[in-house]
Formats: sequence, structure tokens, C-alpha cells
Amino acid sequence: QESPEEYVVRVTLAKAQAGVRRIRERHLISYPVLAADTTVEIDGKVIGKPEHEADAVAILQRLSGRTHRVLTAVALSDGIRVEHLTNVSEVRFRPLENAEIRRYVASGEPLDKAGAYAIQGRAAAFIEHISGSYSGIMGLPLFETAALLRQARERFQRIRARFPADAPVFQPAGALHVRRHGRALDVLASGNSPHLLE
Repeated sequence: QESPEEYVVRVTLAKAQAGVRRIRERHLISYPVLAADTTVEIDGKVIGKPEHEADAVAILQRLSGRTHRVLTAVALSDGIRVEHLTNVSEVRFRPLENAEIRRYVASGEPLDKAGAYAIQGRAAAFIEHISGSYSGIMGLPLFETAALLRQARERFQRIRARFPADAPVFQPAGALHVRRHGRALDVLASGNSPHLLE
């Protein structure tokens, strides 16, 4: 049986691969693809996005007064290799009244969120304690994302060092651009260039 960790990594890698395919099919510049996926786990079971309002109510009732885990995986793919990291945090909800759960669900906020809540939204009032990464709970763990970008920059700086500064554009099929003076690498390291799939 697939664990929550295996599940979130599998979904994230599938998103990264889908992004790479989409770039190739549309003949776009092959910048790296950054993909992420978040899931909630309680009692060893994965809780995704609610299917409808009644499902959102049931999920929040289950989380009420308890601690659950939030797992977010992030992956960076250049079309040839994929690196990924996973962030795991714990969130404890205070006991919730049914009336406030229904008001929250009626707002529409939880309907497209894993675990039926958004920590950055109205559900912040439900949260008694977190242990881990706030950005990971939101859906894009910044520590892990920055680590992947640093690794990519270091890898391509090593590649760039093998070529003279006036070398022509080097672009293996499906790989990142390594342009004259390393412009593509500098953009990559800034965190501004990757296509993002959430």
C-alpha cells in the first residue's frame, strides 16, 4: 500500500513530467519546470481536496481538535533529470463547532484545498499550533524550493565552466539553455524563470 509520502511524491513527479511534455509539445523555450503537490494525512490516510461541500464539512469535523500532517513535495525537472524534496509539517486544530465549520465551507474557500482548508485564509483561526513549515502547509515549501534551485545552479555552473565564455549556445535536446555568459543560469538561480505547476 502506498504511503502518504510516496503518494505526494508520485503526484508531484507526474506534474513535473506533464509540464515538460507540455513545453515540448508547444515548442516553448525549455526552462525548468517546478511542480508541487500538497496532501493532508490523518490516521494514516490521505485526505485530498473535498469533492463537494458535504465532504468538506466531514473532513473538517475529522480534523477538529486533532493533529494532522501536511506533506508537500516539490520537484524541479529540466527535461532530463528530476530532483525532488518533501516537507512534512504537523498542524493541530482547536475543537471546532459544527456551525463555524458550515460557515467556513459556505465561504467556498476550502473546496479546492487539500484537507479542506487554507492556512493563509479564514482557517487560520482554527489552528492552535503548527510544527514545521508555514510555506509548506500553504503549498510551496520555500526552504526545499530554494535548495532545489541552488542545486540546479551549482550543477549548471559546473557545465558552464567546461565551455569558453565566447562559446555558442549549448542546448541539448530537452535540456536547459546554457547561454553565453551564463544568463540562463543566473535567471534560474534567481527563482524567476521556472514554469510553475501547482
